[in-house]
Amino acid sequence: MTGLAACQLVPVAQPVPPSASAPQAPKQSLKSADMARYYQRVESDLLVRGLLRVDGGGPDTPYTSAMLARNFEKVTFYDEHTIGTRVQRGTGQERLLSRWDQPVRINVEYGPSVSDEIRTQDAAMIRQYAGRLSRITGHSISAGRLRPNFHILVIGEDDKSAMTARIRALLPSLSASALAQIISPPRATHCLVVVSHAEGPAPRILSAVAVVRAEHPDLLRRSCYHEEIAQGLGIVNDSPFARPSIFNDDDEFALLTSHDEALLAMLYDPRLRIGMSAAEARPTVQTLAREKMGDGAET
Repeated sequence: MTGLAACQLVPVAQPVPPSASAPQAPKQSLKSADMARYYQRVESDLLVRGLLRVDGGGPDTPYTSAMLARNFEKVTFYDEHTIGTRVQRGTGQERLLSRWDQPVRINVEYGPSVSDEIRTQDAAMIRQYAGRLSRITGHSISAGRLRPNFHILVIGEDDKSAMTARIRALLPSLSASALAQIISPPRATHCLVVVSHAEGPAPRILSAVAVVRAEHPDLLRRSCYHEEIAQGLGIVNDSPFARPSIFNDDDEFALLTSHDEALLAMLYDPRLRIGMSAAEARPTVQTLAREKMGDGAET
C-alpha cells in the first residue's frame, strides 16, 4: 500500500537548477480531464435525484423473507454478463452456486496517474470493507499485498498503456477483443469484475480482477468498490426487484445495504454447497431467509 508522502520545503541559498528539481507528476490529458468532468456530472445528477443513497435502506424500503429468498436466487444463480470473444449480456441461463472456498486476499494496484491522496484514502476504505465482509460471511477476507487472489486495478485514461500488460497477465485466457473491452470499456460502464471459476461440478471461485475508473469522484469510486468486491464473492447478477440493494442497475444505493449483507451471509452459510442448482438450494435458501428476517413462516 502506498502511503501519503510527507513533504517539507527547505529554503536554499541558491536557486535549484532545473535538472536538479524534483520530477513532476504527469499532467492529466484532455481526455482524462473530460472523463473526470463527465463522471462528476453523473454523480451530481444521481445525487440530485435522490440516488446513490448511503443509508443502507430504511422504512421506505421494506422487504420480506420471501422477497429475500427470491432475490438471492436471481442474483446468485444467473450471470449478468458473459465473457467470450466479447463482453455481453448474460443469456439468462441458470448457473450453479459458486463462492470462494479459500481465503480471499484483496490487493489494489493504481495507475501512475492516481494521486497519493486517493491511494491512501482508498486503501484504508478497502481494508475496512474487507473486514466488514469477512464478519458478514464468516469467511476469511482481507486486504494486503501477500499472495493476492482478488486484484483491483484503479486506472485512468492516461494509465492504459502502462496497465495493459498487467491486465493481460492477470487475465491470460481472455480473447484480445474481450481484453480490449475491459481495458477500454464504454463510458456507461463505471467498473467491472471478471471472476475465474474452477471447471467441473464444483465451480468454486479461484480469482477475481476488478477494474475501476480513476476519474470517478469519491462516492462513485467507493460505490464501485462496494459492488465489484461483493459481486466477486459470488453475487454475480443484478435484479430490478432487489431493493434495498446495490445489486440493481437503478443506482438507488451506492453502498452495501442490510439486504445485501443478508444475501452474502446466506451465500456463505455452510448449509449451502458449491455446485448446488437453484432447485436444490431453494428449500435451504427459504429457511435462511426466514432466519435472517426473524420470522418463523414465509410471508
